[in-house]
Amino acid sequence: MPSPLHFEAPTALEYFATLVADDASLSVLEASIAVAQEDLPGLDPQAVLAEVDALAERLRRRIPADAGAVQKLRLLNRYFFQELGFAGNVNNYYDRRNSYLPEVLRTRRGIPITLALLYVELAQQLGLKAGGVSFPGHFLVKVHLPGGEVVIDPFDGRSLSREALEERLLPYRRRHGQRGDDEVPLGLYLQKAEPRAVVARLLRNLKEIHRGARDWQRLLAVLDRLVVLLPDDWDERRDRALVRAELGRLDDAAMDLAIYLQRRPDAADAPGLRSLLDAWHRRGSARATKR
Repeated sequence: MPSPLHFEAPTALEYFATLVADDASLSVLEASIAVAQEDLPGLDPQAVLAEVDALAERLRRRIPADAGAVQKLRLLNRYFFQELGFAGNVNNYYDRRNSYLPEVLRTRRGIPITLALLYVELAQQLGLKAGGVSFPGHFLVKVHLPGGEVVIDPFDGRSLSREALEERLLPYRRRHGQRGDDEVPLGLYLQKAEPRAVVARLLRNLKEIHRGARDWQRLLAVLDRLVVLLPDDWDERRDRALVRAELGRLDDAAMDLAIYLQRRPDAADAPGLRSLLDAWHRRGSARATKR
């Protein structure tokens, strides 16, 4: 009698990899939900997607059949920010859970990018043309209306005027030496963010949180996803090498660092990293000799 077929469930990283394998089918919402799987064992991404769909359906049933885009936007803003109570977590902004969409759904508190992801999903399910904007320092939402565009801060629900956007952009311009004729037009900072770039920004938020906390295990999980998401971003592979070394995984670290140095031989940090790689190899040889 043949033995029954046995299928192993994919790991959290393998599942994430399938979601981001192809740009044409990349669901930014599902991939962003999957970011939390490593830290929330037992998380069912499909159940979270169903919860978001249920929130959208509850609002959709209230929308008059003849409602225009402006009316839909007003109703969405009232529903999302007032009735559901979504808002920025001002008291604990750097809590890693603000980057986990299932936790944001549960607590109704988050950071701009996670709030934007939920807002945009609800807006699109209402038929509105909405997308996320990777504005410097603060993720925003842009909604296309028949009379123009509305830019919304998902942290507090405010619509932002051109003057307010320019004011927010001023510190960034100063840091990057943009003055007068050298200034990049505001409109270029308001382009719709591509799905892969949105997921990368979410992961990099977590990367900075874990690095600041010296939480190497969680940081490694984030870097694993960044390497999968951005296979040609050699800086992420270098950073993963250094974290792997912190965790004592020198063979894996050496492999990552060797790839970085091969791809970025003239990088400013290459000489120091070559010395570091040699030191890792010497330690590995010493361990092998002792055996």
